Amino acid sequence: MMKRFCYVAIATITLSVLSSCETDNNHAFDPNDIKKSVVILYENDVHCGIDGYTQMRGLRDAIVRSDTSVVGMVSAGDFLQGDLAGAISQGKYVVDIMKNMGYDAVTLGNHEFDYGVPRMQELLPQINTNVVCVNLTKYGDPTPMYPGYVIKQYGKKRIAFVGICTPETMRSEAYSFFEKDGTQIYDLHTDECFTMVQEAVDKARKEGADHVVLLSHLGEATSETGVDSHTMIAKTRGIDAVLDGHTHSVIPCDWVENLDGEKIPVTQTGTKFANVGKLWLSPEGKFIPMLVSKDENPFVNDAITATTDSIKTLLQKLAGKEIGTTAFDLIAIVGSSWPVRVKEMPLGNLVADAYRAKMDTQIGIANGGGLRSSIKAGIITLGDVIAVQPNDNNMIILEVTGTELLTMLSKCTAKCPEADGSFPQVSGLKFTIHTASHKVTDVMVQDKGADTYQPIDPNGKYTVATIDYALSGGFYRTLQNCKLMSLTDVFSRDALAEYLATNLKGVVPDKYKDVEGRITIVND
Repeated sequence: MMKRFCYVAIATITLSVLSSCETDNNHAFDPNDIKKSVVILYENDVHCGIDGYTQMRGLRDAIVRSDTSVVGMVSAGDFLQGDLAGAISQGKYVVDIMKNMGYDAVTLGNHEFDYGVPRMQELLPQINTNVVCVNLTKYGDPTPMYPGYVIKQYGKKRIAFVGICTPETMRSEAYSFFEKDGTQIYDLHTDECFTMVQEAVDKARKEGADHVVLLSHLGEATSETGVDSHTMIAKTRGIDAVLDGHTHSVIPCDWVENLDGEKIPVTQTGTKFANVGKLWLSPEGKFIPMLVSKDENPFVNDAITATTDSIKTLLQKLAGKEIGTTAFDLIAIVGSSWPVRVKEMPLGNLVADAYRAKMDTQIGIANGGGLRSSIKAGIITLGDVIAVQPNDNNMIILEVTGTELLTMLSKCTAKCPEADGSFPQVSGLKFTIHTASHKVTDVMVQDKGADTYQPIDPNGKYTVATIDYALSGGFYRTLQNCKLMSLTDVFSRDALAEYLATNLKGVVPDKYKDVEGRITIVND
């Protein structure tokens, strides 16, 4: 009875999400003709959304019980960091779940580097799976630190999984790649990425792989490095499907032409298990991706649920301390979009104000990409604050000239209205972004201790409170060489907690209910 129930449920889920890919490429799919096919479940950018693991494993169990398919399971990266479970344990609690999931392969996302490469190397073996990444090496050493690919057997089919991590990581997580004196330790080989992937694909084919799937933590958006998933397909041959990540997009199926003009499917699941991906291998040897939303997936795995429940209980004990209250939501993320990386947001104002107050500076700056969670109306706990800023970033004070500040603002808003993790949420500043001309104008600095503002002086010097991310390459390196006045042992999340509890006396005021006009965006 259970077997029949699972079969019907799986078929129903498949039919509900397949139509877009079927229409685009005329790959007909008959749910009654699946016999013993191959299905690869996939996820990307989980970011410590630990509740989704039980549904993913439950879906795998259900497919296995239905006896319709041989099932694999892979990850396209960004699992160690992003919420409370990662921040409190530096990734260990997430690994405790993943090691029981039964992954066949995982690749590295940029946030696997957040706690440093030594910590990453300590944690990854505990997942009990194959870590694949063609482009991570020690600096000056051509040998990859992890295998570029692994070949797995599914029934009669041998599928190779090739992994690649975005070279943008060398900027966004530069502290893991460079010593404090600037000496490079590790490399992601920006210029060689396409060649490295092609070589891995060719080797896997030569070794007997029937199909090649790229676990791509690159994203489909054009980046400064020039390395994204679509360009990767266009410059290579022999890849049959790309399971993408990094940009948190929900992509059931895009079709991109490779070097030979063949259309290759690209897919992303969003973030934090908004969806689980199902990559189905048709009898004709074509990969068809589809997404199963969390609401469409009724399955769970009791053992994984027990693990996540125990972790949540522990997290509640560690992080349940009440900091204050808010009568309204403080938003950083909406679904799979990140408005805090695009425009002024009340939560960004709150964090930047906390920085400025804690460090007693003229200006506070928080990068939008560092704000990883929203705060819901009601009681604010220490756990909520940690979830907003899960990274172990220390507060610093910089002395910045007006010219350096103008350069930073221009560089970090140049992609607007596209999302950019370096987008600045500010305190003590006002400015206007021109999205068509990519200019920043009307920059005003708040008078200390007053509500009045003065035009920025290019030759003037200003004190800025921000995080040590700025010293290691953050904000496009624009503040890296500014005068460091103080490097503190205060974590950014502690500055926010103190501001909420002490400066605001535990109650978020109405001024944070909406934006204040610190950042104006015009399309001209």
